[in-house]
Amino acid sequence: MTDSTANGGTKPFRFGVVAPLRTDLPTWRERLRRIADSGYSTLLMPDVPQWQPAPAPTLAVAATLTDLRVGSWVYASPLRPAWSTAWEAHSLSVLTEGRFEMGIGTGRPGIEDELRDLGLPVVPPSERLTQMRETVTALRDLDGPDLHTPVVMAVRGPKARALAADLADTVAIALMPGDERDEITRVVRDFRTRLTRDVELAQHVAVIGDAVAPFMASPDTDPAALHAADSLAVLPEDPAAAVEEIQRRREELGFSYFVFGADFADTLAPVVAELAGH
Repeated sequence: MTDSTANGGTKPFRFGVVAPLRTDLPTWRERLRRIADSGYSTLLMPDVPQWQPAPAPTLAVAATLTDLRVGSWVYASPLRPAWSTAWEAHSLSVLTEGRFEMGIGTGRPGIEDELRDLGLPVVPPSERLTQMRETVTALRDLDGPDLHTPVVMAVRGPKARALAADLADTVAIALMPGDERDEITRVVRDFRTRLTRDVELAQHVAVIGDAVAPFMASPDTDPAALHAADSLAVLPEDPAAAVEEIQRRREELGFSYFVFGADFADTLAPVVAELAGH
Protein backbone atom coordinates (compact mmCIF):
# COMPACT_ATOMS: atom_id res chain seq x y z
CA MET A 1 0.00 0.00 0.00
CA THR A 2 1.44 3.35 -1.07
CA ASP A 3 0.85 6.20 1.38
CA SER A 4 2.70 9.44 0.68
CA THR A 5 3.41 11.85 3.51
CA ALA A 6 0.29 13.72 4.59
CA ASN A 7 -0.03 17.29 3.34
CA GLY A 8 3.47 17.35 1.92
CA GLY A 9 3.93 14.58 -0.66
CA THR A 10 6.88 12.22 -0.47
CA LYS A 11 9.73 13.78 1.46
CA PRO A 12 13.38 13.26 0.56
CA PHE A 13 15.34 10.95 2.79
CA ARG A 14 17.72 12.29 5.38
CA PHE A 15 19.81 10.42 7.91
CA GLY A 16 21.07 11.31 11.38
CA VAL A 17 23.70 9.74 13.63
CA VAL A 18 23.71 9.72 17.44
CA ALA A 19 27.42 10.16 18.16
CA PRO A 20 28.18 11.01 21.80
CA LEU A 21 31.72 11.70 22.88
CA ARG A 22 32.84 8.38 24.41
CA THR A 23 36.43 8.24 23.17
CA ASP A 24 39.39 10.60 23.12
CA LEU A 25 38.76 13.85 21.27
CA PRO A 26 40.87 13.12 18.16
CA THR A 27 39.07 9.80 17.57
CA TRP A 28 35.67 11.46 18.00
CA ARG A 29 36.59 14.31 15.64
CA GLU A 30 37.69 11.82 13.00
CA ARG A 31 34.44 9.89 13.40
CA LEU A 32 32.42 13.07 12.84
CA ARG A 33 34.36 13.86 9.68
CA ARG A 34 33.72 10.35 8.32
CA ILE A 35 30.02 10.74 9.11
CA ALA A 36 29.91 14.06 7.27
CA ASP A 37 31.73 12.59 4.26
CA SER A 38 29.27 9.67 4.08
CA GLY A 39 26.19 11.75 3.26
CA TYR A 40 24.53 11.93 6.66
CA SER A 41 22.62 15.14 7.32
CA THR A 42 22.57 15.45 11.11
CA LEU A 43 24.91 14.84 14.03
CA LEU A 44 22.92 14.16 17.20
CA MET A 45 23.64 13.98 20.93
CA PRO A 46 21.70 12.10 23.61
CA ASP A 47 20.68 13.72 26.89
CA VAL A 48 22.10 11.27 29.42
CA PRO A 49 23.64 13.11 32.39
CA GLN A 50 27.12 12.03 33.46
CA TRP A 51 27.53 9.45 30.67
CA GLN A 52 29.07 11.93 28.23
CA PRO A 53 29.62 15.68 28.01
CA ALA A 54 26.44 17.79 28.02
CA PRO A 55 24.68 18.03 24.64
CA ALA A 56 24.89 21.79 24.04
CA PRO A 57 28.67 22.36 24.29
CA THR A 58 29.35 19.08 22.49
CA LEU A 59 27.05 20.07 19.63
CA ALA A 60 28.59 23.53 19.48
CA VAL A 61 32.02 21.93 19.03
CA ALA A 62 30.66 19.44 16.48
CA ALA A 63 29.19 22.28 14.43
CA THR A 64 32.67 23.79 14.03
CA LEU A 65 34.14 20.52 12.71
CA THR A 66 31.72 19.81 9.84
CA ASP A 67 28.88 21.48 7.97
CA LEU A 68 26.37 18.92 9.26
CA ARG A 69 23.21 19.97 11.01
CA VAL A 70 23.35 19.24 14.74
CA GLY A 71 20.63 18.36 17.20
CA SER A 72 19.59 16.87 20.53
CA TRP A 73 18.19 13.33 20.38
CA VAL A 74 16.46 14.09 22.61
CA TYR A 75 16.33 16.55 25.53
CA ALA A 76 14.44 14.98 28.45
CA SER A 77 11.92 17.63 29.50
CA PRO A 78 12.04 16.94 33.28
CA LEU A 79 15.82 17.39 33.53
CA ARG A 80 15.83 21.18 33.28
CA PRO A 81 13.42 24.13 33.38
CA ALA A 82 11.60 24.85 30.13
CA TRP A 83 13.10 28.34 29.79
CA SER A 84 16.62 26.90 30.21
CA THR A 85 16.15 24.34 27.45
CA ALA A 86 14.60 26.96 25.18
CA TRP A 87 17.44 29.44 25.78
CA GLU A 88 20.01 26.74 25.11
CA ALA A 89 18.27 25.67 21.91
CA HIS A 90 17.87 29.21 20.63
CA SER A 91 21.52 29.96 21.42
CA LEU A 92 22.64 26.90 19.45
CA SER A 93 20.51 28.01 16.50
CA VAL A 94 22.17 31.40 16.55
CA LEU A 95 25.71 30.08 17.01
CA THR A 96 25.34 27.45 14.26
CA GLU A 97 23.62 29.91 11.89
CA GLY A 98 20.43 27.87 11.76
CA ARG A 99 21.94 24.37 11.71
CA PHE A 100 20.51 23.24 15.06
CA GLU A 101 17.31 21.26 15.59
CA MET A 102 15.88 20.70 19.06
CA GLY A 103 14.77 17.18 19.80
CA ILE A 104 12.69 16.86 22.97
CA GLY A 105 10.69 14.17 24.75
CA THR A 106 9.41 13.26 28.19
CA GLY A 107 12.40 11.04 29.03
CA ARG A 108 13.58 7.49 28.51
CA PRO A 109 12.00 4.52 30.30
CA GLY A 110 13.36 4.60 33.83
CA ILE A 111 13.76 8.39 33.87
CA GLU A 112 12.07 8.44 37.28
CA ASP A 113 15.03 6.69 38.92
CA GLU A 114 17.41 9.07 37.19
CA LEU A 115 15.48 12.08 38.46
CA ARG A 116 15.59 10.75 42.03
CA ASP A 117 19.35 10.16 41.77
CA LEU A 118 19.81 13.76 40.63
CA GLY A 119 17.60 15.14 43.40
CA LEU A 120 15.03 16.41 40.90
CA PRO A 121 11.25 16.14 41.30
CA VAL A 122 9.56 13.15 39.73
CA VAL A 123 6.69 14.67 37.82
CA PRO A 124 3.85 12.74 36.15
CA PRO A 125 3.76 12.29 32.36
CA SER A 126 1.07 14.95 31.96
CA GLU A 127 3.33 17.54 33.59
CA ARG A 128 6.24 16.49 31.39
CA LEU A 129 4.08 17.16 28.35
CA THR A 130 3.29 20.59 29.77
CA GLN A 131 7.03 21.17 30.14
CA MET A 132 7.51 20.26 26.49
CA ARG A 133 4.82 22.72 25.38
CA GLU A 134 6.30 25.45 27.58
CA THR A 135 9.76 24.79 26.12
CA VAL A 136 8.58 25.12 22.53
CA THR A 137 6.54 28.22 23.36
CA ALA A 138 9.56 29.85 24.99
CA LEU A 139 11.77 28.85 22.05
CA ARG A 140 9.39 30.45 19.56
CA ASP A 141 9.39 33.66 21.63
CA LEU A 142 13.20 33.70 21.71
CA ASP A 143 13.51 32.93 17.99
CA GLY A 144 11.19 35.78 17.06
CA PRO A 145 10.12 36.35 13.45
CA ASP A 146 13.56 35.89 11.87
CA LEU A 147 14.56 32.44 13.14
CA HIS A 148 12.75 29.11 13.29
CA THR A 149 14.54 26.41 15.26
CA PRO A 150 13.14 23.08 14.01
CA VAL A 151 11.55 21.02 16.78
CA VAL A 152 11.69 17.23 16.81
CA MET A 153 9.38 15.50 19.28
CA ALA A 154 9.74 11.91 20.42
CA VAL A 155 6.24 10.83 21.47
CA ARG A 156 4.23 7.74 22.21
CA GLY A 157 0.78 8.09 23.85
CA PRO A 158 -2.22 9.85 22.29
CA LYS A 159 -1.78 13.06 24.33
CA ALA A 160 1.88 13.27 23.35
CA ARG A 161 1.03 12.64 19.70
CA ALA A 162 -1.59 15.39 19.81
CA LEU A 163 0.98 17.80 21.24
CA ALA A 164 3.46 16.90 18.51
CA ALA A 165 0.81 17.35 15.83
CA ASP A 166 0.32 20.91 17.10
CA LEU A 167 3.95 21.95 17.64
CA ALA A 168 6.59 19.71 16.05
CA ASP A 169 8.32 20.00 12.71
CA THR A 170 9.44 16.36 12.95
CA VAL A 171 7.84 13.54 14.92
CA ALA A 172 9.40 10.26 16.04
CA ILE A 173 7.01 7.65 17.42
CA ALA A 174 8.81 6.09 20.39
CA LEU A 175 8.99 2.31 20.18
CA MET A 176 8.96 -0.24 22.99
CA PRO A 177 10.50 -3.73 22.74
CA GLY A 178 7.15 -5.51 22.45
CA ASP A 179 5.72 -3.26 19.73
CA GLU A 180 4.83 -5.26 16.64
CA ARG A 181 4.92 -3.68 13.20
CA ASP A 182 1.16 -3.96 12.67
CA GLU A 183 0.45 -2.12 15.93
CA ILE A 184 2.83 0.77 15.17
CA THR A 185 1.54 0.92 11.60
CA ARG A 186 -1.95 1.59 12.94
CA VAL A 187 -0.63 4.25 15.33
CA VAL A 188 1.32 6.04 12.60
CA ARG A 189 -1.52 6.00 10.10
CA ASP A 190 -3.97 7.26 12.70
CA PHE A 191 -1.55 10.05 13.62
CA ARG A 192 -1.16 11.10 10.01
CA THR A 193 -4.89 11.22 9.36
CA ARG A 194 -5.19 13.79 12.16
CA LEU A 195 -2.48 16.10 10.82
CA THR A 196 -3.56 19.47 9.46
CA ARG A 197 -0.08 20.58 8.36
CA ASP A 198 3.10 19.22 6.86
CA VAL A 199 5.16 17.17 9.37
CA GLU A 200 8.27 15.07 8.83
CA LEU A 201 8.19 11.55 10.31
CA ALA A 202 11.35 10.13 11.87
CA GLN A 203 12.48 6.62 12.80
CA HIS A 204 14.84 5.83 15.69
CA VAL A 205 16.54 2.60 14.58
CA ALA A 206 18.32 0.98 17.51
CA VAL A 207 19.26 -2.41 16.07
CA ILE A 208 21.04 -3.32 12.85
CA GLY A 209 20.99 -7.03 12.18
CA ASP A 210 21.65 -8.54 15.62
CA ALA A 211 23.65 -5.65 17.08
CA VAL A 212 22.28 -2.99 19.43
CA ALA A 213 23.64 0.56 19.22
CA PRO A 214 24.78 2.13 22.51
CA PHE A 215 22.58 5.05 23.65
CA MET A 216 19.86 3.93 21.23
CA ALA A 217 18.28 1.19 23.37
CA SER A 218 18.62 -0.33 26.82
CA PRO A 219 21.53 -2.78 27.25
CA ASP A 220 19.13 -5.69 27.82
CA THR A 221 17.46 -5.25 24.42
CA ASP A 222 16.90 -8.64 22.79
CA PRO A 223 17.40 -8.40 19.00
CA ALA A 224 15.85 -11.85 18.48
CA ALA A 225 12.62 -10.70 20.14
CA LEU A 226 12.55 -7.57 18.01
CA HIS A 227 13.03 -9.64 14.86
CA ALA A 228 10.23 -11.96 15.98
CA ALA A 229 7.91 -8.95 16.40
CA ASP A 230 8.97 -7.57 13.00
CA SER A 231 9.83 -4.43 14.95
CA LEU A 232 10.43 -1.11 13.22
CA ALA A 233 13.35 -0.61 15.61
CA VAL A 234 15.37 -3.03 13.46
CA LEU A 235 16.94 -2.83 10.02
CA PRO A 236 18.69 -5.64 8.12
CA GLU A 237 22.48 -5.66 8.20
CA ASP A 238 22.70 -6.31 4.46
CA PRO A 239 22.86 -2.91 2.71
CA ALA A 240 20.63 -3.89 -0.21
CA ALA A 241 17.98 -5.26 2.16
CA ALA A 242 18.25 -2.14 4.33
CA VAL A 243 17.71 0.10 1.29
CA GLU A 244 14.62 -1.89 0.32
CA GLU A 245 13.21 -1.76 3.85
CA ILE A 246 13.81 1.98 4.27
CA GLN A 247 12.09 2.65 0.95
CA ARG A 248 9.19 0.47 2.04
CA ARG A 249 8.80 2.43 5.28
CA ARG A 250 8.62 5.74 3.44
CA GLU A 251 6.20 4.37 0.86
CA GLU A 252 3.86 2.66 3.33
CA LEU A 253 4.16 4.88 6.42
CA GLY A 254 5.77 8.17 5.39
CA PHE A 255 9.02 7.83 7.38
CA SER A 256 11.76 9.82 5.67
CA TYR A 257 14.21 10.73 8.46
CA PHE A 258 16.16 7.78 9.90
CA VAL A 259 18.44 8.01 12.93
CA PHE A 260 21.16 5.42 13.62
CA GLY A 261 23.81 4.87 16.26
CA ALA A 262 27.37 5.98 15.49
CA ASP A 263 28.69 2.41 15.71
CA PHE A 264 26.71 1.64 12.54
CA ALA A 265 27.54 4.81 10.63
CA ASP A 266 30.29 3.22 8.53
CA THR A 267 28.30 0.02 7.92
CA LEU A 268 25.29 1.99 6.70
CA ALA A 269 27.27 4.51 4.67
CA PRO A 270 26.46 2.69 1.35
CA VAL A 271 22.75 2.82 2.25
CA VAL A 272 22.92 6.53 2.98
CA ALA A 273 24.93 7.19 -0.18
CA GLU A 274 22.25 5.48 -2.28
CA LEU A 275 19.22 7.11 -0.64
CA ALA A 276 20.28 10.56 0.60
CA GLY A 277 18.47 13.24 -1.35
CA HIS A 278 16.08 10.78 -3.03
